[in-house]
Amino acid sequence: MTDRHQLHLNLLFNNAGNYSSAWRWPDSDPGAFADIQYYVRTAQLCERGTFDAIFLADHPALGEYSEYRPFQSLEPTIALAAVASATERIGLIATASTTYNEPYNIARRFATLDRVSGGRVGWNVVTTANPEAAYNFGQTDVISHDTRYERAGEFTEVVQALWDSWEDDAFIGDKASARFIDPSRVHPINHKGKYFSVQGPLNVPRSPQGRPVLVQAGGSDDGRDLAAKYAEVVFTAAQSLPQAVAYSNDLRNRARKFGRSPDAIVILPGLVTVIGSTEAEAKRREQELWELVPIEYGLGRLANILQVEPEVLKLDERLPENLPLPVNSNQTMFKVAVDVARRGNLTVRELIKALGGGGTMHRIVVGTPEQVADSIEEWFLSGAVGGFNVVPDAIASGLEVFVDFVVPELRRRGIFRTEYKGRTLREHYGLERPQSRYARENRQAVPA
Repeated sequence: MTDRHQLHLNLLFNNAGNYSSAWRWPDSDPGAFADIQYYVRTAQLCERGTFDAIFLADHPALGEYSEYRPFQSLEPTIALAAVASATERIGLIATASTTYNEPYNIARRFATLDRVSGGRVGWNVVTTANPEAAYNFGQTDVISHDTRYERAGEFTEVVQALWDSWEDDAFIGDKASARFIDPSRVHPINHKGKYFSVQGPLNVPRSPQGRPVLVQAGGSDDGRDLAAKYAEVVFTAAQSLPQAVAYSNDLRNRARKFGRSPDAIVILPGLVTVIGSTEAEAKRREQELWELVPIEYGLGRLANILQVEPEVLKLDERLPENLPLPVNSNQTMFKVAVDVARRGNLTVRELIKALGGGGTMHRIVVGTPEQVADSIEEWFLSGAVGGFNVVPDAIASGLEVFVDFVVPELRRRGIFRTEYKGRTLREHYGLERPQSRYARENRQAVPA
């Protein structure tokens, strides 16, 4: 079994865990959100479980309702540099926004981290639609949805070109001849576009895996196009297997239209796990976590997702009819929340519970390790997904239970690795190592 044809597992490292109350769980440390040793220990546990990667989301602002739960505080690439020095194989995926960065800085930062880690890095490409982030970067309002995604496409193209600007054999380091690099193999990119003008080349040599893995979470129509055109790994939210199949078919059809192989993308939906030694124990754990959620947080968070005032939502009534799709905020989260509510005919209170206290858009599986493995196996064998972004209910105890009980069960079924076969993130995912676009051009230019 090759890594490309077996299950892939990431940890979606959501601070204390999926549930907004996870930080209040007895085993949790409330201060862990800003403790780099917590990140290191968590990554080492995932590495023991032979996970493909850990994934850090990011939000470059102090968000609303931060008085109720931990938030992403440490800058992801810096945090993962510390994690890289304390691990050997686990992949390291960091989020960085195309809305409030410049391509050269992001290309250099991720190329550096990729070399520091020995080729274990991925970049999660996102746009940012939060007003509080806009205010931190000199904006008076959120950039429009269309502009964000148009900018993101050009941004990604520039970053890829910069990563390619060094050919693999550009570094010489020959003391005898005093030749340090071969300048004919280090290329300016001379990009002049609508949003960016970047000469290049990058000042960081090419990494062991060629370039970092491109990750994207495409939910809206524009997001799916961005993912289909550039992404090698796609994070998604699917509450049912038919939804996962439909998403996979749509994304792969879009990839074909961009001239890409539909098999060049690894699709990983999120999966929240609540695990007990019995199903009854798992359900008790879920209920206890729910009871620790401040209802003010859950209601405020849901109102933010739906782009309505909290007063519009009545806890023991259904969602209002005809909620308009927000034009300039997170459309994916809106669609998931409304779909969960409508399919289950849920009240607002029930919907908040179904969303992990307002904290998740991902499917929740509650049960024994065997039941969790059953669900993972069913989805994986459908062919619609390549694996999952695992989101433990409370990382302090839920992750270790997953590693010690679910992972061995998946291995017993023959669908998950028993050891790492490679050292780079591309090798974990079974992705090809890309050649520099400039190396291809040079070879084509050489006379036969």
